[in-house]
Amino acid sequence: MTFRLGLTGSIGIGKSTTADIFSEMGCEVWDADRAVHRLYKKDGKAIDPLSNAFPTAIINNTVSREKLKEILAQNPSEFERLEAIVHPLVAQDRADFIKNAKADILVFDIPLLFETRADKQMDAVACVFIDKETQKKRTLARGTMTEAQFSQILAKQMPIDEKCALSDFVITTDSIEHAREQVIKILEAIRTRIDHA
Repeated sequence: MTFRLGLTGSIGIGKSTTADIFSEMGCEVWDADRAVHRLYKKDGKAIDPLSNAFPTAIINNTVSREKLKEILAQNPSEFERLEAIVHPLVAQDRADFIKNAKADILVFDIPLLFETRADKQMDAVACVFIDKETQKKRTLARGTMTEAQFSQILAKQMPIDEKCALSDFVITTDSIEHAREQVIKILEAIRTRIDHA
């Protein structure tokens, strides 16, 4: 039996670090953001359909995320068009991952897990959590976005408290050691469940 664990959270909370811990513990991890990167890179599967819908966003046979951001900032209604093209390609990438995976526990790192209803395809969900002040400090410390952009991203996502309430497990990322301890406990609980299935 293969167990599917959805991993979600919000920006700057430590989700990628937590996903790496699951990977170190022998789980295979599918990362939604990395899947989009694969689709957007040179000769990626999103190039052709996006070149028809957003021709100015394609530079040197690669999707320019900067150009795409500009287009969407000027015309937010284009988001739906973009998602209609990209979501099925991401779903196919995930299906290919499942087909080729060998591990007993597969972890799906999906920031918008609940928002896209992908939680319905999981056996359980783990939400990564940290307090709002730490989240903001971590995100802005990266130097990749302004406070306004950070607020904009949060506005598009379900509040983290709601995500935690809907999840089977909550992982507090106040330190890597603490996160690792919680991941070990979660994997023990899942493997016990698999053994008794």
